Amino acid sequence: MEQERRVEKFISQHHLLNSGAQVLVAVSGGADSVALLHILIRLGYKCQAVHCNFHLRGEESNRDEQFVTELCHTMNIRLEVVHFDTESYAAQHHLSIETAARELRYREFESIRQAKQLDCIAVAHHQDDAVETLLLNLIRGAGINGLTGIHARNGYVVRPLLCLNRDEVIAYLSKLGQAYVTDSTNLTDEYARNKIRLSLLPLMQEINPCATANIAQAATHLADAAIIYNKAIKENNHRIVTQHAHGVDINIASLLNTDIPQAQLFEILYPYGFRSRQVADIFRSLENHAGPQFHAPGYILLRDRTHLLLRRKGTTAERATDRIYELPESGIMEMPDGTTLTIRHIKPDASWQIPQSADICTIDASRIKTTLTIRHPKEGDRFYPFGMKGSKLLSDFYTDLKIPRTEKSQQWLLCNGDDIIWAIGKRSSERYRLKGDENDIVEIRLGHLPTP
Repeated sequence: MEQERRVEKFISQHHLLNSGAQVLVAVSGGADSVALLHILIRLGYKCQAVHCNFHLRGEESNRDEQFVTELCHTMNIRLEVVHFDTESYAAQHHLSIETAARELRYREFESIRQAKQLDCIAVAHHQDDAVETLLLNLIRGAGINGLTGIHARNGYVVRPLLCLNRDEVIAYLSKLGQAYVTDSTNLTDEYARNKIRLSLLPLMQEINPCATANIAQAATHLADAAIIYNKAIKENNHRIVTQHAHGVDINIASLLNTDIPQAQLFEILYPYGFRSRQVADIFRSLENHAGPQFHAPGYILLRDRTHLLLRRKGTTAERATDRIYELPESGIMEMPDGTTLTIRHIKPDASWQIPQSADICTIDASRIKTTLTIRHPKEGDRFYPFGMKGSKLLSDFYTDLKIPRTEKSQQWLLCNGDDIIWAIGKRSSERYRLKGDENDIVEIRLGHLPTP
């Protein structure tokens, strides 16, 4: 049949299967997988089948299992049926049902392939599936790699039916007189993909009956372009990205020195759940030394002086703002945001006066019991602002100064152990007010301020 010849040619063009390959065929009972099984058998490949019962549709799931069991018995095909508690797995791993089902089945497919020493796993995605994937990714804001549709090969997984559309698959089964089952959820627009399948694609085909084929061809061209694009992205990443146990550091200067910095940033961050609009906001934030925090499911991104810092949520290294930096006893310390602290010891005489500047902090050296440190605020910090009798939440103090919420976490604090001595550049602590009888004073100046 015509469909078989086209699949045979497609397999050869894309080097999907060697002659006599032993293939594990995923068979759901739907038209696509039933057609795939028939075509591969008729082309001479040695096939075994696997059916997954996800127990999501009650009796309909059991009906599908029974159909596939009878089909494989009739065709004398060895079948393995796998049962999953998909809803429990999804809840346990905080996944959507669709994502959970995909993880479960592909993990099981590979396990069976290895155990039975088969050459590959054949799944029944066809041309319409590839087009739906492209449109879905386009709507979600994917980059160029998301617009290449579904690949003919992904490791041991092959997709021989990508050269056929859904109507051609149905026509093939009709010629064979072969029945198949229909998943009722595919007839509703409950999921985004089904909305594309049932509503968007028919509208596009009203405009141009060849819309599906043309989009599939465009995906092929984009896949070719993506090879060159990904090569450049990968080469640039060697200079830009540092991966370590705590997360990923992105060198801002190296990023901005690439030909397409925003696209480069998108490709770095997209695998971690950041989408195109977020990446555009992050890229704009690079104009400032300090920026807001950006969140994706499971991850947080922060702007440091020279790097973007990507951290997994819920770990001790989640935030770069959790770092603590020790001050030298004297000299100049460069802070992570590029500003400096100049530290010196003063032996005051009768002419010395306490500096009246929020950018200068003076401390009785005898009160320093440990190495002075700087850090960012943490939840619950309390502070004794100079000139006030009591304490107040540091967050409230910053609110009084009209500091934007997104900038509060970027403010620096000078600390003596757990005590906040100085909200740097804003106000020092009343508890560290000089009394006038000090013999050794530590003076800390923000930036390269002139010394008297």
